[in-house]
Amino acid sequence: LEYRLVFSETSFSIHSQFNVRRSALYSQSPRLPATTLPSAAVAGSASGAAPAKQAGLWQGMRQAISRRLDRAGPRLPWLALAFMTTLFGLSLGYSMRPIAQPLTQQILDLAVLKSLETVSLPSPAKRAAEAIAPSLVRVVSIMNGGNRVDEEERGVGTGVVITDKGVILTNLHVVLGSDRVKVIFADGSESDAHVINTAPNDDLAVLQASKIPDDLIPAVMRSTGDLAPGDQVVAVGFPFGIGPSVSAGVVSGLKRSFLSPEGKRELTNLIQFDAAANPGNSGGPLVTMDGEVVGIVTAILNPGQQRTFIGIGFAVPIENAAGAVGLHPF
Repeated sequence: LEYRLVFSETSFSIHSQFNVRRSALYSQSPRLPATTLPSAAVAGSASGAAPAKQAGLWQGMRQAISRRLDRAGPRLPWLALAFMTTLFGLSLGYSMRPIAQPLTQQILDLAVLKSLETVSLPSPAKRAAEAIAPSLVRVVSIMNGGNRVDEEERGVGTGVVITDKGVILTNLHVVLGSDRVKVIFADGSESDAHVINTAPNDDLAVLQASKIPDDLIPAVMRSTGDLAPGDQVVAVGFPFGIGPSVSAGVVSGLKRSFLSPEGKRELTNLIQFDAAANPGNSGGPLVTMDGEVVGIVTAILNPGQQRTFIGIGFAVPIENAAGAVGLHPF
């Protein structure tokens, strides 16, 4: 069976005819060398047959494409227009995209200032008070008259937990002469406490609570080596039994001396501060803005007979207090 391609001006078709003899698909006979072909046949094939076939093929492809375009009708130009419009829009958007500015210190500063204008930050005194609050205790001195039925409170002071075993620092004059000492922790739980050590020269007493909360948090103590006049401090305690109360001020001076109103003892190497303190603040912590304890509030100065604050308070440096407990952390 032999097939022939026939091209015309409008179409092409395939004609076939039957031959009696059919050539093998894969011939086993050797190929004739090219030099044995007649030169006229070679020339005719190269110069006439191939160009005619190629011309016919190109003509048929052009006609097929033309027919497809005709069938597409007016939709093709609109599709092309939509494609070009989309491409233009993407290009325009990319070209108008803002260029990212390099991050500079000035930009960071402006961002911080903007945040400070819109966000209210807690005061340093509030942060300090929140840090020391879990370690604060109310110290109650009790006179029992020989039995618990006749118990009465002799006075109220403040203490600060310095170890998670329930060791508490306070003033000696807060517990001196009492029959029983009770401490109330920040979570509201109560416990009896007994004095395990004293430092009369620094008006300090060390208490051990009989029962302690499971999650008791001790205060962080800080050396006074870098403390200077003008540094901000906070006094936290129970003035007149009210509290816990917070007052803020600054360190007014260092290495001060104080003679008790009764003239019985003189305290030296004290921290002078102007944060409000009154009876009941005694034994409470004097803390930095980081909530770290630098002293134990011990006295206030008032030239008159009133035991009220007029602007000068004193605290024992924490180094002295830690020595009274047997701790030397600095």
